[in-house]
Amino acid sequence: MGLVKRQRVLYNIGYFRNKEKYKASAKTGQKQWISENQEETFMKRETVIVLDFGGQYNQLIARRVRECNVYCEIYSYKTDLEKIKAMEPKGIIFTGGPNSVYLEDSPSYAKEIYDLGIPVLGICYGSQLMMHQLGGKVCKAPVREYGKIEVTVDQSSALFENVSEKTICWMSHNDYIEQAAPGFKIIAHTPDCPVAAVENVEKKLYATQFHPEVLHTKEGKQMLANFVFNVCGCAGSWKMDSFVEESIKAIREKVGDGKVLCALSGGVDSSVAAVLLSKAVGDQLTCVFVDHGLLRKNEGDEVEAVFGPDGNYNLNFIRVNAQERFYEKLKGVEEPEAKRKIIGEEFIRVFEEEAKKIGAVDFLVQGTIYPDVVESGVGGESTVIKSHHNVGGLPEHVDFKEIIEPLRDLFKDEVRKAGLELGIPDYLVFRQPFPGPGLGIRIIGDVTAEKVQMVQDADAIWREEIAKAGLDKEVNQYFAALTNMRSVGVMGDERTYDYAIALRAVTTTDFMTAESAEIPWDVIGRTTSRIVNEVKHVNRVMYDCTGKPPATIEFE
Repeated sequence: MGLVKRQRVLYNIGYFRNKEKYKASAKTGQKQWISENQEETFMKRETVIVLDFGGQYNQLIARRVRECNVYCEIYSYKTDLEKIKAMEPKGIIFTGGPNSVYLEDSPSYAKEIYDLGIPVLGICYGSQLMMHQLGGKVCKAPVREYGKIEVTVDQSSALFENVSEKTICWMSHNDYIEQAAPGFKIIAHTPDCPVAAVENVEKKLYATQFHPEVLHTKEGKQMLANFVFNVCGCAGSWKMDSFVEESIKAIREKVGDGKVLCALSGGVDSSVAAVLLSKAVGDQLTCVFVDHGLLRKNEGDEVEAVFGPDGNYNLNFIRVNAQERFYEKLKGVEEPEAKRKIIGEEFIRVFEEEAKKIGAVDFLVQGTIYPDVVESGVGGESTVIKSHHNVGGLPEHVDFKEIIEPLRDLFKDEVRKAGLELGIPDYLVFRQPFPGPGLGIRIIGDVTAEKVQMVQDADAIWREEIAKAGLDKEVNQYFAALTNMRSVGVMGDERTYDYAIALRAVTTTDFMTAESAEIPWDVIGRTTSRIVNEVKHVNRVMYDCTGKPPATIEFE
């Protein structure tokens, strides 16, 4: 699906997508702004822009800037210079990328960007591009640097204030800067990389061959903070309390006296979105919870207990039991993207039907967050990793005037902070993340009611054992998935030919990168024993020890 035209609302907090313009943008694939006045309002907030040249760490750069309480967004290097100028950013960061700047077809940008008086920081490919364009020399490095490298830095530079003279940085490059551009001072080097960082203080231009955004760069956060505060002069005033306050104001202004329908799954993202909308528009909001038969064990009843008529929130809660409908649509479908698209389409169709029952509905609310947007290939130079049913999985026809996605700019931990600011209890805010398509993407291959039961039971056992071991607060996400692999086993005195369950547990702060959690073997052993004994048609259990990247957290 192509990109959707979006309307930026006050301070870029609420996203509103216009149905009438949806198909046109899907055909052109171009991002277009609807309201210049609202974009002008957005510019009142200090913002740092990340220009993406295809780097794998582009989201991490934005995340690190936001950790400084400075708002940051990612744009493709194809974004027009006039658009960048109109945004009046406090600073610009060039990402890394897989290309060589000296080749004709490599990504580039207008040289005029260096003359705007706006601070620019080039990272890896971005540093080489800056040097290449401004008269330096970039070529194939005689020695490739990859991994943790000790870098010697000039502590007098604003970029390296409060940074050790010798510090560990993450390098990942085949090319290098052989000669800095005229007017630039070398401020860091390694034995194999004579130009590891440069600066032109007068023009506020900085570049690092290494990656300060990754955690492997020991003092990288300090370096980026130095750029944001020392060079860009940001105040660091973007915080969750102001986000919530301005979001509520923006939503009220946009919705007016219109009716709003919220897609509530009971997960963290949709729950925060629902409570935020409830505070903004009150009784104008109706929340529809679709039980598609792909939820965790007993989760449908748990969601209703919290958000339904007997819960603590006035959300005009409606539960729709649509299990058979979804199973029928997914029958025989094995391809992950196809499953996501089907689930997304059925969600919208159910909402449309419910909207007709309650009368005219003007707005649909979804709990889309920034990692969903990035992984769906919307914005920047990211390829489509997987479509999220509330981003790339939307059908081309949406029977609502506009779609509101108030959390679209936030990472998961920022969503949790917003939830706490809204007064949502800790046990809801910090509950386990769960994807919109549910167990449909935790079952590899086709989905059946029998397979759903298998993964529900296995997942419940895994979560119980993690909690019993006291690891539920340490591990950020954990679940069981049903593979499409069947293998021979022996149970009792009989041969079996049954399925394998994969256990997943990861630690992460922003869900853009993750490490496999080191779960004690006795916990894995107890879980394995219980699953093969208590879950029918399972004779093998495996533990996934892959990080993100190269894998994603979910299996599909």
